[in-house]
Amino acid sequence: MNHIDYQDRKIETDHQGYLKQVSDWNEEIAEIIAKGEDIELSAAHWEVIRFVRDFYLEFKTSPAIRVLVKAIGQKLGADKGNSKYLYTLFPVGPAKQATKIAGLPKPAKCI
Repeated sequence: MNHIDYQDRKIETDHQGYLKQVSDWNEEIAEIIAKGEDIELSAAHWEVIRFVRDFYLEFKTSPAIRVLVKAIGQKLGADKGNSKYLYTLFPVGPAKQATKIAGLPKPAKCI
């Protein structure tokens, strides 16, 4: 069984490290997941992480990259709503890593 050790609990994850229960997430767990991804979270990372969590809570789905870029562009501006900016924050894949750190399911169209 895959899990993250957090305080006295074992938080279940799938084989790729995505939380099985969205409700298990908190910002301390996000820091643990980010560390496993070799990402040191900055204010810019948190802005995207909070955005994808809000997106998930509103639409009940994790945003794929095209949707993420477009939605961030509409909400945070064109300077942040582009692939280049998002890949500087999440180099393996913005939708994949941001949703993982945000404690959300992997976007359906991510490989």
